Amino acid sequence: MSIQVVRTTDGWWVESGTGRLHRVETDAATTAGLLADRSAVQQAAALAAGDPDAGLSAGEAELLSPVTTPCRVVAQMVNYRSHAVDSGFDPDTVPPAFFRKASGSVSGPYQDIVRPQHVRFLDYEVELGLVMGADLPVGTEVTDSTLPEFVAALVVADDVSARDLQLPKTQFYESKSYPTFTPLGPRLLLVDADDLARLPDLQLTLQVNGATRQDRSTTDMIVRPARALSLLARFQTLQPGDVLLTGTPGGTALKSPGRLLTTLAALLPPHKRWQKFFARQQANPDYLKDGDVVTARIATDDGVLDLGEQRTVVRAR
Repeated sequence: MSIQVVRTTDGWWVESGTGRLHRVETDAATTAGLLADRSAVQQAAALAAGDPDAGLSAGEAELLSPVTTPCRVVAQMVNYRSHAVDSGFDPDTVPPAFFRKASGSVSGPYQDIVRPQHVRFLDYEVELGLVMGADLPVGTEVTDSTLPEFVAALVVADDVSARDLQLPKTQFYESKSYPTFTPLGPRLLLVDADDLARLPDLQLTLQVNGATRQDRSTTDMIVRPARALSLLARFQTLQPGDVLLTGTPGGTALKSPGRLLTTLAALLPPHKRWQKFFARQQANPDYLKDGDVVTARIATDDGVLDLGEQRTVVRAR
């Protein structure tokens, strides 16, 4: 049975179904430490279930990212069929790929997204984050049945991306690693085997200023979590508290210009090609602008698994 945990400057709290916070009596200062002190979390959850209206109101607390840093933040690239189509790829042939984000990009669920002045095309990507609860050594093979041995929690993520840096350089690290480019939370949803069996029931939704941009379930994934962790473990070790972002659905601001324009653009020198591409992007109203309010939510339709909703505002640096 899942347990909703949040983090404030005062420590860790279990959130009851009524939105009240019950302190977790633990000395853990990191997400890895909290996951190792599961008995303290379960005790707080029992108190919350026994008296759900007691405790602190969630609205009175300033929630931080429930994933502490430093940690590894790894992400899957083009891992939803709808996003592959939007990006001009064949979802049946797109190869699995990963990239890293700096853990300094992690921010809280209600913290502003700060746009650097030199970034013109800022994009959003709601993603399901898997939080590791055990070591994943190189060479590990993960199956659906062993997935609960490694994944301890789920979290809402927004993989904020500076497209005008990402595309011409074909380089993800800088374009996705600026401070505040990975809002996480509000909840760290601790899960068990039964909860992880319901991963296909999760719905990912992102809105900008109240208008829905992304709305897909995880059934749209190309490479599912167990297989993704096995592929990642070919070369990358993960440890408790590290996060794997599992890709984003279609609906981002960036979309493929189409096969004909791509073919014609290939005839141009690279600098001319990008000049023309970004000139066309200037007319795209979907990129994030200063003052835009981004809300991202992940939950099952019946609310049994509910990772909460993050709300961030875009601000210019």
